[in-house]
Order: sequence, then C-alpha cells, then structure tokens
Amino acid sequence: MNYTWATASHIGHLRDGNEDSVSPVDDGTDTGPILIAVADGMGGHVAGEVASSLAIQAATDSEVDIDTEIGRRVELANEAVIKAANADTDLTGMGTTLTIGLFETDGTLQIGHVGDSRLYLLRNNKLVQVTQDHTWVAGMIADGRLTDDAARKHPQRHLLTRVLGMPSVEADSEEINLEEGDRILICSDGLTTMLGDTSVESIAANAKTPSDAAWSLIEAANAAGGYDNTTVAVVDVAS
Repeated sequence: MNYTWATASHIGHLRDGNEDSVSPVDDGTDTGPILIAVADGMGGHVAGEVASSLAIQAATDSEVDIDTEIGRRVELANEAVIKAANADTDLTGMGTTLTIGLFETDGTLQIGHVGDSRLYLLRNNKLVQVTQDHTWVAGMIADGRLTDDAARKHPQRHLLTRVLGMPSVEADSEEINLEEGDRILICSDGLTTMLGDTSVESIAANAKTPSDAAWSLIEAANAAGGYDNTTVAVVDVAS
C-alpha cells in the first residue's frame, strides 16, 4: 500500500500551552511500515507536555524493532511516563492518552489505544469510530444510562478511566484491513469536544488532501470555541 499522511496541532483559544504531541511532525508519503501517533497529556501545563512527549517518543522509538507488537509499544510508553514521574516530584500524577497506528506494507493497520483520543476510519465517505473512549461517560453510554447528546454536555465527560501513567494500564489493541481510498483520522479530544461526528465526517470527506483535512478540522474546532489543544493526523491509503 501507499500511504500519504499529514499531521497538525494547534494550541486553541483558551490554553496557554500545548499538551498534545504527535508523530511524525512532518508530512510524507511511503509504502510502510509507518507509525502514526497522537497523545494528549494532563497533569498541568509542564507535566502534560512532558507526559505526551515521552509517550510518543517511547512508542515510536526508531531503535525499537518496527515489528514490535503494538501493545508492547503502548507498554513502553507507559513505562517511560511512570519512570519520569517517579524521578521528579514536579511531574507526580502526570498522565497522557495515546492512540497509535502501525500501517503495514500489506494494508494491515495495527492499533494501540489508551484514553479518549480517537482513531476513525473514513470509507466511502462514511466515518466510523474505531477506538472506544476510556471515559466514565463512555461507560455510561455502553450501559444505556446516557445518550450520546447528553454525554457531550456532561460535566464529567473528560473523566478518564484509563490513562498512561497508571501502573499496569490495559491498552486496547486491534487490527483492521485497509482498502484503497480509505482515510484514517487520529485526533485528540480537542477536536471531538468541539465537533460532532457528523461535522468531522463532512469535513474529512470533502478535503482533497490529508493536509487540507487536518487543518480544516482544526480550523473548525477553533471556530467552534477552541477550548482545548487540537491535534490531528490524517492518512490516505492507495494501492
């Protein structure tokens, strides 16, 4: 498969720093294997930036064999965050989400995920959320005790139930087979807090290139309020 990707990140309108991290930071095209990842840190301005950056670095480390199981990459990221927090009291309690995709040469996509950043598949102009949010409200929705609309406005909608920085955190791992014409979107919750899936679908489907899609989504999130940092990675698939 041929992959063309673009990544973008913006501080938004209310934050004084960007606690998101993304890899790679440069746009490109390749046949794979390629690692694309987004992390959204927490624990205060400095600690959040540190946590997300460490997670991305550990999960995408070029010295780690590219064939390393995606779940192991998430474990390495968690170990790096915990080690740094234990070594510096100013970083105590920091954590981060991590959503990472390994795009294989044969069109297989391996996904590792912890937190409420998301990976979407856009196929035939229809958007599907592949990952599941590790949040309290997501659990309530799954149990039928909360609607999607109510969850978007719930005061505890950002309460995470799983995050890197916790001992022995369990990561979700799955594999999907990509097809020519697919578009993959990985994003922090700065996007999905501001925009519903219908809006994300429309913008992503109508953008001509991955870069157009990434920046159009960020601009729309900022136009809707830009309450948080917003980070987006977009990958197009071709044979």
